[in-house]
Amino acid sequence: MAKTKTALVCGAGGFIGGHMVKRLKDEGYWVCGVDWKKPEFGASVADEFILGDLSDQAVVKKLFNRSFDEVYQFAADMGGAGFVFTGEHDAEIMQNSALINLNILKYGHESGNLHKIFYSSSACMYPAHNQENTDNPNLAEDSAYPAAPDSEYGWEKLFSERLYFAFNRNFGVPVRIARFHNIFGPEGTWTGGREKAPAAICRKVAETPDGGTIEIWGDGNQTRSFLYIDECIEGVRRLMESDFMGPVNIGSDEMVTINQLAEMAMNIAGKKFFIKHVSGPLGVRGRNSDNRLIREKLGWAPRAKLEDGIALTYAWVQKQVNAKRNGIP
Repeated sequence: MAKTKTALVCGAGGFIGGHMVKRLKDEGYWVCGVDWKKPEFGASVADEFILGDLSDQAVVKKLFNRSFDEVYQFAADMGGAGFVFTGEHDAEIMQNSALINLNILKYGHESGNLHKIFYSSSACMYPAHNQENTDNPNLAEDSAYPAAPDSEYGWEKLFSERLYFAFNRNFGVPVRIARFHNIFGPEGTWTGGREKAPAAICRKVAETPDGGTIEIWGDGNQTRSFLYIDECIEGVRRLMESDFMGPVNIGSDEMVTINQLAEMAMNIAGKKFFIKHVSGPLGVRGRNSDNRLIREKLGWAPRAKLEDGIALTYAWVQKQVNAKRNGIP
């Protein structure tokens, strides 16, 4: 009989990591999840869940006392524009995330138990000057250099990409790297300051009575593409099963303005609001996933419609809002 595959999911208490645990379990893997926090929404389905801070060397050393066929590294200090682009969290973002990746690669490699590893990078590592045009941003994978990321979060992601490839060149560690573009969906952060635009807008629409006013940062004409979580997980699994190391974009190429995203959420909710544009952290003016390389290398690219994903996300966020109103933890 075939040996059961084993996987370690780092950041398994978070949004993307939690969904990856579920996917791997569905595929028959034995899964160990690790995070400094428990999953926020329900219990993990991992075979083993370890509470531990991956920036702590001792925690990571102990993790790699066993062998894993695959490691998925999603753990990072991150959030939406309200967390990443204020400048107030730059030191902790860079230190915590860099330490996590340094520890995982060093002690995973030294243990001999690291056989293949996926690293989740971000579109934030692309040059800011390539993302000034709201209609035609340039985010092809080969546009990353000369480097000029839009934030310290992006600089750390770029550094870590290079770190993973250095371990591949020098020590033969098999790596796979993808640059994520605004992943969203049910069970993602939806309040508290670290939520991203789709969840934040869904929350505002759910909380506000019909005919009221919701606030949008900036003029709302900044453009983005947003990828539903199931498509993200599918792309990662296809990359891991391929011979291509990356880096490759995993994102949607359906670009919308933030104003259009708000209108979409309103239509789904059957509500109509006034939009008040206010000052706030914005990031770049235009961002959209360039999917030419993923089509070439994997013969696949995300195709799910944004409106379908927003409908599912809004229903979930509305449920959370209602529970909060009713005092249900």
